[in-house]
Amino acid sequence: MDGPQVITLGCRLNAFESEIMRQHSRDAGLDDAIIINTCAVTGEAERQARQAIRRARRDHPGAKLIVTGCAAQLAPERFGAMPEVDRVLGNAEKLDPGSYKGWGETETGTEADIRVTDIMTVRETAPHLIRGFEGRARAFVQVQQGCDHRCTFCIIPFARGPNRSVGMGHLIRQVGELVDQGFKEVVLTGVDICSYGADLPGTPKLGDAAARLLEAVPGLARLRLSSLDPAAMDEKLYDLMAHEPRLMPHLHLSLQAMDDMVLKRMKRRHDRAGAARVIERIRGARPDAAIGADLIAGFPTETDAMFENTQAAVRELEISHLHVFPYSARQGTAAARMPAVPGDVAKARAQRLRDAGGEVLDRFKAARLGQTARVLVEKPGFGHDEHYVPVTLDASARPGEIVAVSLDAVTADGYRGTTA
Repeated sequence: MDGPQVITLGCRLNAFESEIMRQHSRDAGLDDAIIINTCAVTGEAERQARQAIRRARRDHPGAKLIVTGCAAQLAPERFGAMPEVDRVLGNAEKLDPGSYKGWGETETGTEADIRVTDIMTVRETAPHLIRGFEGRARAFVQVQQGCDHRCTFCIIPFARGPNRSVGMGHLIRQVGELVDQGFKEVVLTGVDICSYGADLPGTPKLGDAAARLLEAVPGLARLRLSSLDPAAMDEKLYDLMAHEPRLMPHLHLSLQAMDDMVLKRMKRRHDRAGAARVIERIRGARPDAAIGADLIAGFPTETDAMFENTQAAVRELEISHLHVFPYSARQGTAAARMPAVPGDVAKARAQRLRDAGGEVLDRFKAARLGQTARVLVEKPGFGHDEHYVPVTLDASARPGEIVAVSLDAVTADGYRGTTA
């Protein structure tokens, strides 16, 4: 192998942390290491992690195989018992340079070295300065870690620990470093980014952090935000949407459902009307904004009528960019003890939500046909526009560049365009 390999599963925060681990393992001389950064958001995610581990060992029988991430944090002994695994690192340990040293004579097939501590005791997020993102045109930057909320379906707070924020000064240095390396678009990411700043002096909000970054790093062409809690949107974010063109007009909301009873049983902090007001305010600030949402179909106790409320909201509020998940029970969560919706019903509802979102997205795309978009080229002939719609274009533009593109035709996935 040409240097350590990192296999990233799951979220954008994992993508950021994978670059830290790549640097640490390279600095430790682990050129033959394979690091699998796992996800635990669903049972399916954990199954995929085990598949990736077995595949990596088959493909690289002599490599040092490290397993880390949320699934490893929650079930270290289970992953440590896999004969393919040499070392298991928790979510705190994976960011420690010392975790990649001291291999000695460790051999594949011996008992794994497990280094996982109680993540709930961690109170700070150590700043890490990464130098780039291997194979990516868009960079992800961590603004916070952990979550203090306890949604009944979610295991992630127990894998990530309590909310803790990265200081503003470090954020500015990190984004500035990435811009100096040539990145033109940065995504602010974390577990619960709308909780940013609650543990910092002066309790700045996410909108304050975004505004400071855009002011302090004038070379940053585009800023995006990862998933936002509609119960915790701050005034500065709405102001930035209205007045800062470098903040992209695509916001993704962690809605999960749009029926009040389901939301209550999920222990979410918003209701249907509150989420609708958030979307209206976003569109009032930026009329062309594309709204995305995470939605769970078939949550325990969800009736047909409750589901219809969520599906109707997708159409009524024109939510165009959907991430839909059929409910998957996670051991250790309150929802896993609630009366379940049959799996085939949940899957069918999930498909209906995707179909509704597809209809909204088709209308959104049709309304912009013939306009000129600014596209971040991610690989030859492909990129995303300001609204995070995929665009296929001629291959002359270089990856990493932002180019003006005429949106000539609507395709199943997005647009076909030509550089203007």
